[in-house]
Amino acid sequence: MRIKVFTCLAVLPAILMAGMNARAAARNTSDTDWKDPAVFERNRLPMRAAFHTDDGILSLNGVWDFKWYEDIDSRARDFYRTDFDDSSWGTMPVPGMWELNGYGDPVYLNYYYAWHGHYESNPPIPPVKDNHVGQYRRHFEWDDAWEKRDVFLCIGSATSNVRVWINGKEVGYSQDSKLDARFDIGRYLVKGDNLIALEIFRWCDGTYLEDQDFWRMSGLARDTYIYSRPKARVEDLRVKAEADGEFGLSVKLSSGIRSIDVKLSDSEGNSVYQGSAAVSTRKDEEGLYEAVISARLDGISPWSAEEPVLYALEISARDSRGVAQDRVYESVGFRTVVIENRQLKVNGQPVLIKGVNRHEMDPYKGYVVSEADMIRDLKIMKQLNINAVRTCHYPDDPLWYELCDRYGFYVICEANIESHGMGYEEKTLAKDPAFEAAHLSRFQRMVRKELNRPSIIIWSLGNEAGFGPNFEKCYNWGKAFDASRPIQYERAPYGVCSDIACPMYATPDYCSEFAESATTLPFIQCEYAHAHGNSMGGFKDYWDIYRSHPELQGGFIWDFQDQALSWPTDKGGTDHFFAVGGDFNDYDPSDNSFNSNGVIAADRSLHPHAYEVAYQYRSIHCSADAASAAKGRIKVYNENFFIDLSRYILDWDLTAEGEIVLSGCRQGIDIAPLCSGEVDLGFDLASLGDMRGKALRLNLSWRLARRDGLLQAGSQVAYDQIVICEGDSVVPQLRSGEVESCEDGDMLRFCGSTAYDGCAAPRVAEWSLAFDRESGALCSYVLAGRELILEPLMPCFGRAVTENDLGSRRYKGMKQWLYPHIVKESFSCTREDGLGKVRVSYIVNEAARVVMEYSIHPDGVLSLSESLEDYEGRLAAQPDLFRFGVEFTMPGSCNTLDFYGKGPHESYCDRKSSNLDGRYVQSVYDQFDWTAVRPQECGTHVDLRWMSVLDDDGCGLNFTSEALFSGSALPLTRRQFDLNARGADRRDKSPQARAHTLELKSLAHRDDRSNGVSHINLDCVQQGLGGITSWGTSPLEKDRVKAEPRQWTLVIAPVLN
Repeated sequence: MRIKVFTCLAVLPAILMAGMNARAAARNTSDTDWKDPAVFERNRLPMRAAFHTDDGILSLNGVWDFKWYEDIDSRARDFYRTDFDDSSWGTMPVPGMWELNGYGDPVYLNYYYAWHGHYESNPPIPPVKDNHVGQYRRHFEWDDAWEKRDVFLCIGSATSNVRVWINGKEVGYSQDSKLDARFDIGRYLVKGDNLIALEIFRWCDGTYLEDQDFWRMSGLARDTYIYSRPKARVEDLRVKAEADGEFGLSVKLSSGIRSIDVKLSDSEGNSVYQGSAAVSTRKDEEGLYEAVISARLDGISPWSAEEPVLYALEISARDSRGVAQDRVYESVGFRTVVIENRQLKVNGQPVLIKGVNRHEMDPYKGYVVSEADMIRDLKIMKQLNINAVRTCHYPDDPLWYELCDRYGFYVICEANIESHGMGYEEKTLAKDPAFEAAHLSRFQRMVRKELNRPSIIIWSLGNEAGFGPNFEKCYNWGKAFDASRPIQYERAPYGVCSDIACPMYATPDYCSEFAESATTLPFIQCEYAHAHGNSMGGFKDYWDIYRSHPELQGGFIWDFQDQALSWPTDKGGTDHFFAVGGDFNDYDPSDNSFNSNGVIAADRSLHPHAYEVAYQYRSIHCSADAASAAKGRIKVYNENFFIDLSRYILDWDLTAEGEIVLSGCRQGIDIAPLCSGEVDLGFDLASLGDMRGKALRLNLSWRLARRDGLLQAGSQVAYDQIVICEGDSVVPQLRSGEVESCEDGDMLRFCGSTAYDGCAAPRVAEWSLAFDRESGALCSYVLAGRELILEPLMPCFGRAVTENDLGSRRYKGMKQWLYPHIVKESFSCTREDGLGKVRVSYIVNEAARVVMEYSIHPDGVLSLSESLEDYEGRLAAQPDLFRFGVEFTMPGSCNTLDFYGKGPHESYCDRKSSNLDGRYVQSVYDQFDWTAVRPQECGTHVDLRWMSVLDDDGCGLNFTSEALFSGSALPLTRRQFDLNARGADRRDKSPQARAHTLELKSLAHRDDRSNGVSHINLDCVQQGLGGITSWGTSPLEKDRVKAEPRQWTLVIAPVLN
């Protein structure tokens, strides 16, 4: 069995002691080291590079005896003794987080420390109160295979620190919760039964460097195991593998090894290199010996995210008799990373970084992420055309990098350094000499460990930790140790300690300005497009700019998945909801839902904006003018940097009014990387007869002809739609004639009949509608005996607020439009050529007048003209509107949404590039975004030509307009799910603010929609979603709705099928 030895280490006691930090050796008591920044390790072995061996392991994963304490002072001081009675203890899974196993509550904060509000930060001293302690005990048996070998303990991840005892004797201590800690335990073991004891504090001085924007939890998050190694062995390994075939090895070995044999093989097992090297006789400062290999290999296939070619490396370490004492294995990818001409280049090409930030987070297990979880996430990334990952904001499980090597992803590997809670100025720990060694240790250990990973193309010094000498020292060490990769750090001034301009949340305008500047750095945003809630409006604007400026190479979306936790509930018709900060108690500080910023949901279902990511991140682009497309001729651009298009099939179809009239596919299109070509699809629209006035669309879809890594054959990788003809208006012809009307108390009623196509012959149905004189609203529409309006039709200016709305600087002013003060100014009814004419005038917020003019036709069709006008010169001074249109409620039995417009998923004016024009038939229930952690505006479809809402019998209403419009039909009224209507704000800790989308399910009545509602919004215009940030910024200027005069026409017609 091969195991991964992530840090293969020398074990001579004298060498270990020499390599230890002097101050750490001096302060070796548990009473002080947890609050001394100079003591972050004791007896922890030096970090080495990762590689595999043939040695077996003893896994310590499983259930341990466990005791949890409220604070440090209350903990048992002798629990590690072999005669300690732990019979009253509980248990804890390893790996496992305390807070998800009944001990304490998860805490979510963005940048405050978890003790915020209860203790004033005073580095390096963390609080004692609430500093929970977890003590672990477990027995294991001696393995005879360990005889005459060195035996080690590996703790993959311990938050925030860990102290180790074996058989009652203290072994060592470690901080840095995101890198493994290894200890030489051989001299503590006995034949037969052995006891291991661990102690972890919730907080230590290292916590000041681990103030990341994520759930704050404690425990053991990765594998814990024991392994053994031969006395004479490979200790460290450094691989050089350049894209041009330059190959080199530096192998560090313990005493007893005289030579090494090296074999490099391709994926088919064919040898591409074999060689040997003698071991030097000179020791280095750590008492290790070196063997060196250098060669130039011909015919090597380079590694890239598009073509992740790996070679198998095997090293045999032989003694003086030529006997192999040790064998180690590693995967090697040949690739070169350089910066030249303001561009980051991989293998000579200025790749586009289509990236995402990713926290190690599981909705059920917290920090504990399995190999299957990782592969699932990587597959979703491939499906979304993501090609790069930033490990925010700490090194990931080493297995993650192996998988990125194997399946093809560019990686920014980031050190576990964030002191955000101390600010960026004078209090930053980057300027504190006491924390210098800790900064260096965290960065150095990360680099040493993952040095040989081809997927890692950039090192990151950390995140949001200010800037100062401590980072300068890290940068300088990194450039000296590894010249093969650039180093970046967002808080560093441009050109100082960062080889890349890597800002956060730069606006599209800023990106354009940077491209025109004299700066010599490449530009890759380390965070952009904040995907909080219903977001990512304007994503296309970013990529239009990135693709037009070679200096701009993309960025990393914040972030991949919602960090919400799945939590049980018996409320609202669901057995679980997704919990965020503040859901667990009122004591701990919280930033509430601000950790739910995912492209995908916590359960890995896709948020609507995930489709926008997949579309903008695609690498195959189709285009054509209308005349060329009508003749089946298109232009194809291959945006890949290393592969042609021969592995893909192009499917196409031509639709008229949403119905497919022609389709086909093309294979063998081998357009080279970064090249364009013309493709003839083999049809001519002229052969189809008269298509004048029809909405004609050419749809193009690229899918894999064969399996490619994680993606199966047939997987779609890109698509486009080309408009051949917009199509004529579909507004029904308005009939003239007499319309009956009558007074009915406070109601003004109209009635008549309408013809429709029955199963065998034309049929006639009765209709009636009514206006409420008191409100002026259309309050009833009865068709064939069925009431179609439950709540009246009124002007609408607001929407259920999004997370971006709540965070916008403009929100406070715009809030007046959510539920404005509307007063009826006048109501009148007249006749014109027999038609009923109703005119209603409203004064809104004493600043605007809305005039609604209805024409009622004899077949039951209503034509509504809605105008927004100035009132007493006040309109221009008002803040922007969320929308301008109408809203009303239909019965829940009208659960079918049939429309022609942007679909199939929801769309907004600033997030619609991924949508295709077409006809879609969907359920109203499914229009609601049940993937959102908190309820908010959702379900809109823009660029509608028409929209119908129908019951199961095809009875309902159809909506059209002379101009394209937007609309939605949701299974909840706006007030039922609007966080603003509930009186909640983002930082509010009230139950209203803790509204969870899934707990609204019972109100939507999925299983019996007749008991629910279908809430209709029809808009002349609606503000975009925005997505630069979820705080401070707003949608782009072009995507806002100014308070100015507007007018549109909506036609409402009865439908019977």
